[in-house]
Amino acid sequence: MQPLLDELGRRHGIRPQEGLQILSWPRLVTQPFDPGMALLIVPDGDAAGVDGAPIPGRHGHGADPVALLRRLYPPEHRLLGVEDAPDVELADVDAATLVARTWLVPPVPGVEALASPHGLPWLVARLRAPDGCPWDREQDHLTLRPYLLEETYEVYDALDAGSTPALAEELGDLLLQIVLHAQYGAEAGIFDLTDVYREVMAKIIRRHPHVFGDVEARTATDVIRNWERIKADERGERSDADAGAPTPTSDPHMPAAFAGLSRSLPALAYASEMQGRAAGLGYDWPDMEGVIDKIAEEAVELLGATDEAARREEFGDLLFVVVNLGRKLGVDAEAALRAASRKFASRFARVERMAGSDGVQLRALGLDELDELWQRAKSDERAELPDPGDREPLVREPR
Repeated sequence: MQPLLDELGRRHGIRPQEGLQILSWPRLVTQPFDPGMALLIVPDGDAAGVDGAPIPGRHGHGADPVALLRRLYPPEHRLLGVEDAPDVELADVDAATLVARTWLVPPVPGVEALASPHGLPWLVARLRAPDGCPWDREQDHLTLRPYLLEETYEVYDALDAGSTPALAEELGDLLLQIVLHAQYGAEAGIFDLTDVYREVMAKIIRRHPHVFGDVEARTATDVIRNWERIKADERGERSDADAGAPTPTSDPHMPAAFAGLSRSLPALAYASEMQGRAAGLGYDWPDMEGVIDKIAEEAVELLGATDEAARREEFGDLLFVVVNLGRKLGVDAEAALRAASRKFASRFARVERMAGSDGVQLRALGLDELDELWQRAKSDERAELPDPGDREPLVREPR
């Protein structure tokens, strides 16, 4: 190996002490490596093929080492031959070429490291540099809040179509927001992406003792029950640690069980999360019949409301219980209402087209005529629906 390292330094200026990754070609798909650092690919005479599953995060396109290199490096990037072998462009490499000899893959600069895990943090830091983008340099945690919400909802909408390239793009836009906030934390000397990674990794491992510990959870219900218990314990520990030291944003009317619940959540999601936390502590109806009875009770109270304030309050109570019914059914109320709204819009568009085909304006139709068009639209929809087994449930998992 030393003669090889000497050649790398002599011919290509590569100094191992400054960073050099060494992998056999089958290990390219099973081990993490960074395109921003020099990579030495060595033959592996004992390997009959790719050994092991592709590393998570780079496993969405199969286990082809050549295809992986083409995803991580620019197509014109050159693989440098060592031991007197000729160089070759990545676009011209095939599996036989890759396996035949040792190759040095030079690092790519940050601006070209589009698929590197460190590329986006580099990009954000560059934008924030003194000679970076004036607009980016003016932003802070608060000014970016609207963009965080906007990108989150765009991801939410893209999820309807499942796994698509459009979803990958929207997830990237959301990830950019996360990296930006981490950069601001780093500039303040408070935290950086390493802390973000560590906190979420530790939390998820801690909340999955049935995977990483000796707790048994046979069903999703068991998982959710354990999850809520662990979160309640965490909140209790934080409450004890913060006793006597309220924050400027603390709410004296918010119980410890709901601590950390974001008031910026959409109202339906906010209500569902609150109800889920209460249920995790045992405050819940034992069955759905109790929830349905409560809906009927709230509907009667709404009908009996005598002024605007009372109607608003009773309507809110009714919505709150309806959300609870969705939670008991395992249905995400936010997603269900959005789906219902889309269905209404789609059906109304059919009604408009039908009226246009009949040569009439919707405003000129009476209620019975509108209802007849509505029923025709529903009938057409049913005829076009896929098999019910093909539809995905709107179930919300805990996180």
